[in-house]
Amino acid sequence: MSDNSFPTSGPGRPKDPAKRKAILEAAKNLFLRNGYDGSSMDAIAAEAGVSKLTVYSHFTDKETLFSAAVKAKCEEQLPELLFELPPGASIESVLLNIGRSFHQLINSRESLELHRVMVAMANQDAKLSRMFYEAGPLQILQEMTGLLAQANQAGKLRIEHAQNAAEHFFCLIKGGHNFRLLIGCGAALEGEDAEQHVREVVELFIRAYAP
Repeated sequence: MSDNSFPTSGPGRPKDPAKRKAILEAAKNLFLRNGYDGSSMDAIAAEAGVSKLTVYSHFTDKETLFSAAVKAKCEEQLPELLFELPPGASIESVLLNIGRSFHQLINSRESLELHRVMVAMANQDAKLSRMFYEAGPLQILQEMTGLLAQANQAGKLRIEHAQNAAEHFFCLIKGGHNFRLLIGCGAALEGEDAEQHVREVVELFIRAYAP
């Protein structure tokens, strides 16, 4: 793609975190609004209120920016701290916090739109699909796998294959309503309904992997 590469600036002043954040927000908005191909680096720079050179000084090409935007969205909703298991913490409370945050993330308008964009591009750009997966879903899966392995070692759960269990957990949280939202024929679970769903999943999960 014509605007995927650009000479990066040399060493100079430290990069401005506020500009980086503005660029990520602009990228996220435009990728969702216009798709990947329909979002140029010029348009992202204009949306962020910075120069095109500034965009390239923070992100070397459009693919890198797309990946960073996906990762930033996931980290906003599911920070690494959620996947820690302090010695005195109950596994139930940890799983509830993760379940609530993951449920909110996957059913947000931004996530639904981004998933639709990626499905639409699935047969066009395998590299971009892989970048999306590695920046978002895979990162979350790896964090959860580490947490469940730790829970197994601590005797809080009995899990032989932590990655499989992590996938089971996230699939249960998604449930059937996430698919209905993706295809536009359902309403999101909110408030008490969302809380009840997450609690049911956590209860089922703990019962399945009880030590």
